[in-house]
Order: sequence, then C-alpha cells, then structure tokens
Amino acid sequence: MSLFKARDWWSTILGEKEEFDQGCLCVADVDNSGSGQDKVIVGSYKGYLRIFNPHPVKPGDEVQPEDLLLEVQLREPILQVEVGKFVSGTEGLHLAVLHCRKLCVYAVSGTQGNVEHGNQYQIKLMYEHNLQRTACNMTYGPFGGVKGRDLICIQSMDGMLMLFEQESYAFGRFLPGFLLPGPLAYSSRTDSFITVSSCQQVESYKYQVLAFATDADERQDTEQRKLSSGKRLVVDWVLNIGEQALDICIVSFNPGASSVFVLGERNFFCLKDNGQIRFMKKLDYSPSCFIPYCSVQEGTTNTLIANHSKMLNVYQDVTLKWATQLPCIPVSVKVANFQDLKGVIVTLSDDGHLQCSYLGTDPSLFQAPKVDSREINYEEMNAEMKELQKIIREATKPQDILPESEKQRDVTVTAEVSPDLDEESQAIDSEVKAGPVPSVTVKITIQSRVTAQKPSLAVCVQAPLAVTCDQFVFGDLEPDSSETVVLSVFLKENCSPPELEGTCIVSYSIPTGIPRVSHCNFSLPLKLVCCPAQPSKAANHKLTIDTNKPPISFVTIFPDFVDPSEGDQANALGFQFLTGSKTTLLASKTSQRYRIQSDQLEDLWLVTKELVRRLEGHFKKQNCKDFACTFSGSIPLQEYFELIDQHFELRLNAEKYQELLSERAVQFRAIERRLLTRFKDKTPAPLQHLDTLLEGTFREVIALADAAEENQANMFQAFAKLKSATHLVIMLISLWQKLSTDQVAILEATFLPLEEDTQELGWEETVDAAVSYLLRTCLSKSSKEQALTLSSQLSMPKDTSRLKKNITLFCDRLAKGGRLSLSTDSTTQQAAVMPGGCATIPESDLEERTVVPGSTAMFASQGQTTKQKSKP
Repeated sequence: MSLFKARDWWSTILGEKEEFDQGCLCVADVDNSGSGQDKVIVGSYKGYLRIFNPHPVKPGDEVQPEDLLLEVQLREPILQVEVGKFVSGTEGLHLAVLHCRKLCVYAVSGTQGNVEHGNQYQIKLMYEHNLQRTACNMTYGPFGGVKGRDLICIQSMDGMLMLFEQESYAFGRFLPGFLLPGPLAYSSRTDSFITVSSCQQVESYKYQVLAFATDADERQDTEQRKLSSGKRLVVDWVLNIGEQALDICIVSFNPGASSVFVLGERNFFCLKDNGQIRFMKKLDYSPSCFIPYCSVQEGTTNTLIANHSKMLNVYQDVTLKWATQLPCIPVSVKVANFQDLKGVIVTLSDDGHLQCSYLGTDPSLFQAPKVDSREINYEEMNAEMKELQKIIREATKPQDILPESEKQRDVTVTAEVSPDLDEESQAIDSEVKAGPVPSVTVKITIQSRVTAQKPSLAVCVQAPLAVTCDQFVFGDLEPDSSETVVLSVFLKENCSPPELEGTCIVSYSIPTGIPRVSHCNFSLPLKLVCCPAQPSKAANHKLTIDTNKPPISFVTIFPDFVDPSEGDQANALGFQFLTGSKTTLLASKTSQRYRIQSDQLEDLWLVTKELVRRLEGHFKKQNCKDFACTFSGSIPLQEYFELIDQHFELRLNAEKYQELLSERAVQFRAIERRLLTRFKDKTPAPLQHLDTLLEGTFREVIALADAAEENQANMFQAFAKLKSATHLVIMLISLWQKLSTDQVAILEATFLPLEEDTQELGWEETVDAAVSYLLRTCLSKSSKEQALTLSSQLSMPKDTSRLKKNITLFCDRLAKGGRLSLSTDSTTQQAAVMPGGCATIPESDLEERTVVPGSTAMFASQGQTTKQKSKP
C-alpha cells in the first residue's frame, strides 16, 4: 500500500446517475445522540436525503445495511443541507434542507429497536418557508449575537439576502452591484456576512447594517423607497482577489481572532477580520473544494485542499505537509469523528462516491524469503551480458535522430500536379481584376512503411499564390497504408509570383516517440498565371539567350501555348499575364538565339526560366549532354536599381506613416483626457472646441491608417516584383559566368535571404550585409579588405546608394575572374583563380559604367545600357 494514497476506511456509491455538489454534504450529530459521534448527511439533486452512520468492523469492509440510518425522497432537488439550532424553545440540533423554492427544517430522531432489525430513524417536518425567489445557497449562525439558537440567511439567484428567525421571516436585502451569486459565509465574531461578488471582490456586510437598510420589498417601488426611513446598504470592507471564489470558510481556533479562508480558482487566501490578507498561497493546480479543520500549532491553521487531479493536499498555513491520492475528484470535503476514530476525512464526488478515509499506511508484515545459494554460471552471465549490450546498442543507434535517405524514409510524401487547369476554377477571394482566375489541382499522397502517429500535412506556396486548404490532420497511419488529399492552387494577389513552386511537409512521430519530418517540392504550370496572346514587337526591356544548338520550334517546347495549326512556322510567342502585362518570346531563324522582351523587367523572369528549363529538358530526352545556354548581353542593373528604389521608397513611407500615426494617437488620447476632465467636473465649463478637435484628429487617424494599409499592399507588390527581378539577375549572372550549382546557391542566399519583408528586417540592409561579406572574403582584392569588420547590427539605411555601389562592384569582381566560395582560405583561392589579384577599380568608373575586358558583356550603373567590344 502506498504511503501517499488515502486509506479507505468506509465507502459507498449513492444511487444511480445522481448528481451532487458542494452543499450536498454535512457531518454532525444530527440525531442528538450525545455520544459525540457524527453522522453523514447527504442530499442529491434528485431529491434523495440519506443519513449514514459508518462503523465498519475493519477498514475497507463492505457497507452494512445498518450503516444507512435513513433514506427518504423529497419532492424537490436538494441544494444544501446544514445542521444547527433552528427550532425555538430547544437547543437540540435540527436539519435544514434548502430546495430551489423552499426551506424545510426537520427533526431527526431514532427509536431503539427491540428486534434484530436495529434502531428505527425518521424525520419530522418542524416548519417550512416557501421562497418567493430561487435560492442559491445559505448560511446560518447566531445573527445579532443571539444566544442558544441559529438564524438562517438564504442568498437568491438575483442577489437578495433573505433572513429567517427560525419559524418567521425577518427581512430581505438586495446586495449592491449584484450580477451573479457567489459563496456565502457568516462570521460570528464580527457579526457579518462575507461573500465574493462577480467583480472578483471579497465583500463583508454587517448584520446591523443589513437590518437597518432599506427593505427589499420597498426597493421595487420608487415612491415608497423615497418615503422609507431605511438606510442605504453599505459594505463594511472590500478586498479585490482578482479571480472567482469556489468557497469561503470562517474558523476561529483562537478566541481572540478569527480567519476568513477563501479558495479561488488559482490561489488560496487567508484574511483577517478586517479584510487584510494574512497570507496567500498560489496553487499550481485546479482546486475543487477545501476545509480548514484544526490548529496543531498556535498561530497556524491546517487546511485540506482537494484538486481535479484526485489529490488531497494538507497545508499548515502555506506549507504543504502531506499529499495523498483519492479515487475520485471530490466536490465537498469534511472532517468527522466516528466511534473511537477521530479526524476521518469524508469526501463526496459529483457522481455520488462517498468515502471515509484516513492518511498513512499499515505496517507491512511481508518478509523477503532467503535466497538459496547457488553456484554462479559465468558462461550464462556472459551470454546474457552480450545480449543486453546488443539491445542497448540497438536502442542507442543514432539513426533515429539523424536524417535518412529518401529510400529509407518511413513516410514518403509525393505531389502530383494536374497537367490541365481545373474546368471549374476553385479560386477563393482572389484580388486579380482580370477575368476568371484559373486554378490547378494538386494531388498529395502520403505513404507509410511503419506506424506513423498523428501525422499532419502542411502545404506552402509563396505569395501571391494561395491554396484552398493548407493544413491537414490525419489519424494514425498503419504500416503499408496511405492517405491522399486534393487541393487547388491559384493566384490570389494582383501581382505576378516570383516562384511557381510549392512544398509539402509531413510531420509525424514514430512509435518510439521520436518526431520525424518528410517533405517534397512540386512545380506549378506557367499557364496558371498567364495565357497565350499575340506577340508584341515593341518592348522596353529585351534579353537574348544564346545556345549551342539550332533553335527548336515553339510547337515542340511550348505545346500548351502554341496553336498546333501553325506547325513549325511559329517563331514568336506571346504570354499575357493575369496581372495585365505581356511578354513576348522570339526565336531566331538564322542564329541559335532566343529573345525575351517585355515592358516590365520583372515579367521577363518566369518566361526566361521556363524557356531554359524546357530547352534543357528537350535536349536531355535526346541524350544531348553538351547543350548549354549562355548570356552575352548587358546585365540590366539600371532597371534593377529602379525596382530597388521603388521598394525602398515604400519602406520609407511606411516608417513615416507609423510616426504620424503615433503622433496623432498621442494627440487623440490627450484630447480625450481633457474632455473626460471637463465632463467629470461638477461645475460645467465650455469645451472650447475640444470636441471639434477630437473629431478632426479621429478623421486624421483613420485617413493615416487607410494610407498605411494601402502603402503596405503596394510594398508587398513591390517586393514581389523585386524578387522576380532578383531571380532574373541571378540567372543572367550564372549564364554569363557559367557558374556551378554551388555558386548559384551562394548567389541565391546572398540576394534572396528573406521570404517576407518587414520594417524591422528589410531586404536592402540584409542583402547589403551579405554582398559586403563576399566582397571582403572570396572577392576581396587584398588583405586590407579582409581585415575590415562588418557591423553586427542590421538597421534600415538612409538610402540605397551604398547597396547599388556594392552590387555593381560585386558584378565587376565576378567579371574579372572572381569566383564565389564560402571557404575561409580566400587568399589561396584568389591566388589560384586570379593570378596577380584584381586591379583597383576607381570609384569614378563605377559611378558611370563598367566594361568587362575581353568580353562583350557590360552593365550600367547610372547611365543607359550600351554595348561595346573591348579591344585586345
């Protein structure tokens, strides 16, 4: 038997499907036997009243029939039972039963039996009061200092205190500011009623103040209330505890003082008579009921607190002295004396589990038998040790936490994109203004080789794209089972996306409890964001991609955008984006070149990427391994810098709007304070046009908020365009310098570090720091540049001049033979790649333009893009 488990002394289950609550349990010598032995009185919401006298032969025995002294069914639900001196002319104890609309007082008596059936018990109704209001709870005590009798106070659901002087009704008073009823208790030492209001305040009302206050019946009539001589009901003291209370108990183990104990939802309070906090205890559990029961040391109080974890804690003031486990969650707890056993803990659960228990344990009489001595078999021990070591090695293998290869994954996720657009578009709340917005179906399949616990799927696409549903939660997957979901992707915002890709991520746990993640990527078709259109001859921006193979007909590589009736004669193709812009693709008939042109620089990216991807795929199918794309034109840095300036200007505007909004908000609150002061002033004063100023400031705040919201939307679109142009520049640099896959990855990490752009961490300062790092490491000219330290803090710059200068210098270093690498030994790398190092570049040359020696490629910084063949 566990030392920290309550020992069952006597227990029973009351009725079937009956409900009980806090006031349904009471312990007292209700039959006035004079033996000092308590009886257990229980009332239920079904109206059953039961009285028990537990006396087991030994702890844990089954309930004997004679333990139940009385069981009677009353007509109404029983809210609360109490025992006190409720009948005039006698100081004997009587039982008070509170119903919803009635208060009944009974006398419990027993007749000694002359046969084996034992004593006979019955109840007799002494008097009853029909209530005009629905009752909530009650308390009793010697109100007003009366001797030898107890009066009853009932709190109704609408906040009225109804006081009864035994057989007669005394008066009723409404509590001020009442909303919902709370626990109610009476303090005989201060002759006051203490409750907790719905304002989460402990309030105390003197009985004398209640007696002389305005009568509750007079409150209904305004005229009578004016004529009445009663006083206003005033609270004696108030204490804000900041939470609702579950119960209140008032105990006085010291004749000189009493304590008010309040059990809150998360705290336990002990108050003095005047409402001052004596101590409080923060509880790390959710309590259900409590009772202060004794004082074992002068100045301290022991308290039992039960919680919803089926634990009963014993506190001496705020110190936890003992904790014991109960078989159920009690809603009421009492301490009673039975036979020769004192301090028995009586608990009642909401479903009728009534238990009498005590703490501690019985001594164990078990003795371990002696082990017979036997010879040690070392061979068996060695074999067992090897087997155990093998199990330990298997359990501690690192493959459970390290990523596995795709072939060994326990759960695999695959995504299949439909080759055709949806016949009926699934686009939801799209902001694209041009006609119907198409959508494409993506079918995602999750296959499991082992048991996968609680798998969840997340589908991510980059804005402005969106999915119809991005979160899926499944039940546990059995081995060799699968789950399939279908969703649609569409263009939601009114701008072209920088990427036509998505990611599926599945998170799950294996039976050992180790979390795992599996993911896959999928590509979306170009026709999701554009449709075929007539080619355009004129355009502001043009790019030329060179190949080493004859041009391929667009019917072959773009069958979804070309009419098959045109045959092999189609050498021009138009792409009309849903956002309104158009891009044209031209194939040269005499040379091995392709031209992409558009009025917007950012719109060149998706078409250029799709062209290179389809060309590589076409020649890969023909087993042509030497196919290559190159770029020998000018890098459009000037146009790229214009997009950077546009995005940065919107960031500056956002900062200005934020400052203006802060100023107007401060002004608005200041005007409100002044107006509030004028309105509270007892002597009216003119407003001096403060109301007009308040209205004007309010309109300014709304206008600034709308402008800031519009600027935020414009900044989102500008960032999407900037990312598309950045992707294009990265591709052109990689084709121009024939960069490897690792070098392209460094480029992307440098120029595309952020998925989202914010005021705290923006694209400009992040890219500037990354480019500066590369210029001082792998692209440095000398050891002096490597010795320079970069700032450890990123902050929004004043302008973009430094960023544009660094990007131009970055491209120049690449043109002169520099190579991207994250190796720390940059000096050795530069000596191997660039004998003699890079020549010093005058800043004046960077301001105008940079010409790449020995190449036809050049890029402009401030002037217009030109083309010039350098002399050998």
